[in-house]
Amino acid sequence: MESTIEQLGYDKTSIASIFAYSQKLIGHSLRELVSEEEQQSTSLQGQGKGGLGQMIEELFFHYKINSDPGPDFREAGVDLKATGLKKLVCGELQIKERLVCDIINYEKIVNQSFEQSDFYLKCKIMLIVFYLYQKAVSKWDLRYIYTVLWEMPEKDLLIIRHDFEVIANKVRCGEAHLLSEGDTEYLAACRKGNKDTKPRKQPNSKVLAPQRAFSLKPAYMRTVLEYVKQQGKTAVCNMELGQSMQGIVSAEELKTRSFEDIILDRFKPFYGLSYLDICAKLGVKPSKAKNRTAIVAHLIAANGLQGLAQNNVDNAEEFQKSGIRLKTLSSFSNGRVKEDTSFENIDYEEIYGEEEWLDSRLYELFTSRFLFVQFQQPDGLSQQEFDLDQLQLKRVFFWTMPSEDIDTAEEYWQNIREHVLRNEIDPKYFWNKGMHRKFHVRPKGRNAADLAHNPNGGMARKYCYWFNSEYVTNIIKQQEKINNI
Repeated sequence: MESTIEQLGYDKTSIASIFAYSQKLIGHSLRELVSEEEQQSTSLQGQGKGGLGQMIEELFFHYKINSDPGPDFREAGVDLKATGLKKLVCGELQIKERLVCDIINYEKIVNQSFEQSDFYLKCKIMLIVFYLYQKAVSKWDLRYIYTVLWEMPEKDLLIIRHDFEVIANKVRCGEAHLLSEGDTEYLAACRKGNKDTKPRKQPNSKVLAPQRAFSLKPAYMRTVLEYVKQQGKTAVCNMELGQSMQGIVSAEELKTRSFEDIILDRFKPFYGLSYLDICAKLGVKPSKAKNRTAIVAHLIAANGLQGLAQNNVDNAEEFQKSGIRLKTLSSFSNGRVKEDTSFENIDYEEIYGEEEWLDSRLYELFTSRFLFVQFQQPDGLSQQEFDLDQLQLKRVFFWTMPSEDIDTAEEYWQNIREHVLRNEIDPKYFWNKGMHRKFHVRPKGRNAADLAHNPNGGMARKYCYWFNSEYVTNIIKQQEKINNI
């Protein structure tokens, strides 16, 4: 028997009605909204990590859970997602993890187009319910903070369509076991399940593959949260308000080429030119800043876009949502990288509160796509004659960290976290460059007085994640081999 609007409290065929009803969750927990009788009778209490959405669907929306591959609210074409936020000591709310969308069926995906996929059918319009994550707190007592009706923007869908094809093509080639979250921009194939989850069969290969799910990357979800914060409301619908971020590619461009091909093509006219020649071609005044090659690299990637914050593509919509990191490399004429490559400072509060490697900030950082822009010293010059003005644009490429290096990165993270938990925040405890373990920790703060909050109390000197220069040199050598094949 079909439930009526009077019984449900909303119209299950209306997106607007479902969204309006969802707002009753805000500021409350399920225990406060669900009768004791329903609490006792439900079979969903023992659900695992992914069961919270089902509890909301059945106990709050009183909507019968279905096994259809389509969206939860099938009549309205809306899928329900519940995802956690974590609160830092300073009170700031942050995304806790990627948004897991749907288990990847390796047998099914090889014969599907993007528009036929379960992901597209389920997630093109989502009702995202954000709750405050608290360790060891029952699902019944988690409090809901925001409800967001999120329709995938046209440009996002174009990039996600390409991501889907990258994943599907890897499965079609019998390489499901080689999938990585770093393969793609917005949509990722993330590991799903615990260590006891059995690997799965895949088509076109006898190698078993880990279970994976389609997910929206933490970087993408971070932009959704930031969008909500900007509106200053607890209930936000992007279908009404539109997008406000500045992008560097258009929907028209994305209809014929991938995002990465568009960016790489922008660098081609500058290959072989020196820094000074590039400045002349761009019509900009040369700088004496230490990062001057990075400045022109960002200008080229942005394609002369006016008004982009600090002329930095890291602030562009596509880089924000994907987590792509542009890194410029300076190398000697033999290809050896001159310096180590730095990343962001270690957030001690964040790493203190992290429980799982796969949900950590460092995992997100190192499994992101990298855009490496290599400037190389001209032939015939000695190391002593290294001149940034004369460096020539040698190579530009996107790169994903291989799985064996991700395993090393996990050890790196464990070492850092272990000593932060022990309040041993000092270089003598962390990996150093002399250990030759691909990554190391060292200061990046302006001086000894440049400090960060210590979760153990007080302040601590800032230290940073680094790639060893020999590790980056090896990345370049591997890229040379790929190009010569």
